[in-house]
Amino acid sequence: MNLLLAQRYRTGELLGTGGAAAVYRAVDQNLGRDVAIKVFNASTSNDDDYRRQHTETLLLATLNHPGLVTLHDAGIHEDDSGRTTSFLVMELVAGRDLRILLKAERLDPLEVAQLGADLADALAYVHSRGVIHRDVKPANILLHRTGEHDTRRYSKLTDFGIARMVDASVATATGATIGTANYLSPEQAHGTTVDYKSDIYSLGLVLLECLTGEKAFPGPVVEAAVARLLRDPEVPASLGPAWVSLLTSMTFRSAQLRPDAHEVALTLREFAGGADDAQPADSPSQGDARRTLQELIGHDSAPTDSSGPITGGITTGNVYIPAPPAHAPTLG
Repeated sequence: MNLLLAQRYRTGELLGTGGAAAVYRAVDQNLGRDVAIKVFNASTSNDDDYRRQHTETLLLATLNHPGLVTLHDAGIHEDDSGRTTSFLVMELVAGRDLRILLKAERLDPLEVAQLGADLADALAYVHSRGVIHRDVKPANILLHRTGEHDTRRYSKLTDFGIARMVDASVATATGATIGTANYLSPEQAHGTTVDYKSDIYSLGLVLLECLTGEKAFPGPVVEAAVARLLRDPEVPASLGPAWVSLLTSMTFRSAQLRPDAHEVALTLREFAGGADDAQPADSPSQGDARRTLQELIGHDSAPTDSSGPITGGITTGNVYIPAPPAHAPTLG
């Protein structure tokens, strides 16, 4: 595909495809830099798909965090036949997604702790903005190094196409199960109310797969989705009591018993040996951050639910996200 979008972005290599869009490497000819462009399928009369595209654009425009892929621009392209295609211009992350990496190599526990803490920080940020990602999985986690001599990889969470505001207008069909079957939370699989603790469960499954090399709930879509309603994921004792305690708490079937993203990040920073740098000096969670690893290993009590205010169209960051349009634009 070779298109000039908005008289500025020249598309090139195909980087990946999904059910509703394709992602291309492109050049921003105004600034002379490489970017990634997510090009949605040509205009559709499917109102639900259009509302999801619109919601993703608005969500990404309000989010700014090192652990998230940055949105630079958005627009609509009309081809010679009059068909319109919407697109997002995003930061180009030079690296692989976690799904591809896991097929090629096993990660050591230190790197899993570092990557997991980065992801938990990113989730804590989006949750504080009133957003639930709803599809945390290896394919939506991009890994990169910030410099040639970096000693570790960093992670960025991407694809907010099925994210939604907490308690805001639903941008998908009522009652639809959203997410990837292997990483669904029990509440997603059951089709009940989903809050930000759903992302914690999915992240727990991702970390478990990183450590073991195996999906906790493999198999066909229905089998994988139903399995978590019947049993908890198997967390091998060989991972050690600290990892077992954390992953077990993250994957409790009861969402209220799971820790929040900030608590997960603090614990993983300690696993990685970075507890002293995890929080600013005046943080109310500083005491938690300084718990020793031995205290973590011996900690048996279930995490408490420390959920903050949940709002509708107005997020905790005082950013208003309008409801998505009711209908897709008319085809040309």
